[in-house]
Amino acid sequence: MSLTRRSVLFAAGTAATTSALAGCLEGPPSVVEEGEHSGSAAFFSLQDWGNAVAGDVIAFDTPVEVGEMGHGWDPEGDIIPQIAQQDVFLYLQTPEFQWAVDVAHNLADLDDREIVLIDAMSAVSESDLLTFTGGAELLPTPDQDVEFDPASFEVGEFELIHSDEVVAWWHEDHWHGGVPDVPLDGIRIISVHAEDTGRNVPPLGEGEQFQVGARLADGAPEGVVEISIDGQGIEIQGVDSGQTLLVFELRANDEVIFDTATDPTVVTVAEPEDVEIDAFYDPHIWVDPVHAQSIVDLLADEFTAVVPDDEDTFRQHAKEYKEQLERVDQAFEQLVADAELDIAVYVAHDAFRYVEDRYGFELQTPVGVTPDAAESLEDIARLGQAIEEHEIDTILFDPFEAPNPDEDIPQGARVLLEETRAEKALPLSPAEGTTPAWREQEYGWIEQMEEINPPSLRQALRAE
Repeated sequence: MSLTRRSVLFAAGTAATTSALAGCLEGPPSVVEEGEHSGSAAFFSLQDWGNAVAGDVIAFDTPVEVGEMGHGWDPEGDIIPQIAQQDVFLYLQTPEFQWAVDVAHNLADLDDREIVLIDAMSAVSESDLLTFTGGAELLPTPDQDVEFDPASFEVGEFELIHSDEVVAWWHEDHWHGGVPDVPLDGIRIISVHAEDTGRNVPPLGEGEQFQVGARLADGAPEGVVEISIDGQGIEIQGVDSGQTLLVFELRANDEVIFDTATDPTVVTVAEPEDVEIDAFYDPHIWVDPVHAQSIVDLLADEFTAVVPDDEDTFRQHAKEYKEQLERVDQAFEQLVADAELDIAVYVAHDAFRYVEDRYGFELQTPVGVTPDAAESLEDIARLGQAIEEHEIDTILFDPFEAPNPDEDIPQGARVLLEETRAEKALPLSPAEGTTPAWREQEYGWIEQMEEINPPSLRQALRAE
């Protein structure tokens, strides 16, 4: 069994966790009676599609509460026992939903209950997935003119970079992403990018006030890797096949002022031919109505493994739902064809790259695909320049990035309305959640894509 972050770190922890789960799972059998099938989904869209395809055969819920953004959400406690009671778990195999990946890996290791794990990312071929890296904007040059006080320094961002790609970043008390596997007798060179809460970048390296560091976690297996540090970069050499756990540090004058001990990073050393480096793929496939059709087909296939007698029902529901998805696809095509502009400003993380790429328009956003990234005044100023350059009157925002998604708009959108020629801000939903008002109106993915997004995009792109 492979080690997974925030799960089973050492042998003693493994025994305790397995024992606790076994107690929670006594009772429900792996095959339940007709009408008693249930499933859980990592966020709203997968839940909505699961219910659309399954109908009355399997009832899906999601742990993400109404009004919450599904992408970027993390559970507050251990939800494995809750999800383990279900017959199906729908998720995305991507570091952007690391909590769900960890849950799936843990559920796959249970011996006393079977649960069908469905990775929706697998429905889309790798050639059709969009990759992303940190980009130059996420790797700014050090702020040499800022006076940093180690005693009051608070880390705002902490990222691990390999081969000019951000492979992991720290969020509150845990990682998203991870260190690529290390080949036996080979090395991985990891650079670190750090910022304080004011987005100031301290110079890192030997001879500088700040340095980076790494160490084995307490109790982690020894002899698997050797670590060399030059103050800014960390060289990890594979010594013996296996896995261990690393803690990364930020030091000031040789004193540790920050570390990642609350979530040690799993590092795997393997034979060179067995080492694969997974690319970071943009996870927002659910926003694209064409990729959504592939996911719906996958759900029909996998649900049949749960309830074979209802295969015809799943196939028919999938066919009917795909007709609605095709309608959304055609509406996007027509809207962009009618548009005067091919660019709009979207004050949110970049959730529409697949849609932009497919239909041929651009959304200028303050940050990249990760919802945890904080926008700066420079980011907002850049959007203001785009508004003036393209004479944009209507800007767009993600309602789930506002304090109250039914009533408020994000602060960045308010600033642009006050400081630029833009006169109106309208919601553009990536359908990663639902709001209280939309739930009351029984809006699913289709309704968000037909009732919320087209009117907003038409005004923003001047397609009316």
